[in-house]
Amino acid sequence: MKINLTKQSGIYTLTSEQILPLSLDKAWKFFTLPTNLDKITPKEMDFRITNNPPNKTYKGQIITYKIGVLPFIKSNWITEITHLEDHQFFVDEQRFGPYAMWHHEHHFEEAADGKVKMTDIVNFKMPFGILGDFLAGKLVRDKVKFIFESRFKILEKTFAS
Repeated sequence: MKINLTKQSGIYTLTSEQILPLSLDKAWKFFTLPTNLDKITPKEMDFRITNNPPNKTYKGQIITYKIGVLPFIKSNWITEITHLEDHQFFVDEQRFGPYAMWHHEHHFEEAADGKVKMTDIVNFKMPFGILGDFLAGKLVRDKVKFIFESRFKILEKTFAS
């Protein structure tokens, strides 16, 4: 697992790489099934999909969620799948939610021995500009990093060979 989190011009970028013991086809089918997001999000986030997306991700798709952003505080979150290249990548972007900006790229490529390399690139910006960054930046950075560290462990357990 490689996770890197940087900040430039008020925008945070998290990059996460993971090799999974799956074929590209199986990985694509798993990660483009919207309801699997519930399975790979840490329980502490109290995350749930609130609409009824079909069993396939497509460009233009809207998915709505409730997510615990702080203890006892839940937020509505709406994302749209804005780009999709079959068996290569898809992008979800926040349309409404807790961030001033959220842009999440999911990339998949074949790796050695029939495995798949999955790379996530998340660009996000805090609401309320400098004030939001000052008041909650570290907390949110740590939370986003925690989500991807937890996701790594969940996926390792789920796809243990």
